[in-house]
Amino acid sequence: MNREVVTKELVDSALKVHSALGPGLLESAYEACLAYELVERGITVSRQKLLPIRYGQLEIDAGYRLDLLVDDQIVVELKAVGSLLPVHEAQLLSYLKLGGFHMGFLLNFNVRRMKEGIRRMLNGYRP
Repeated sequence: MNREVVTKELVDSALKVHSALGPGLLESAYEACLAYELVERGITVSRQKLLPIRYGQLEIDAGYRLDLLVDDQIVVELKAVGSLLPVHEAQLLSYLKLGGFHMGFLLNFNVRRMKEGIRRMLNGYRP
């Protein structure tokens, strides 16, 4: 599926989930609902996808997991925190780099308006 279409559906889905549930729940609740919403829209989603570290010929399972991998191309890291911190952005950037992904979204559902909790990141920088 076209990345632009997937991106639009992802953002629309996050807005819908937040509108229905509001802030204050656990990340796992938002993860399940967002995955459900995306699948209902015909988009493939992997939850808690293992992300090993590769160094030369070595592959290490260090317990890193992507909250969501949308359409096998967009990494989604979900949060339910008072405010996003630089460490949250660094986490997503590391996942993009380790997995060789081009785009990721950091979604914080613990906000009054979901629009305030959406950050898109590409290739190591946030546009």
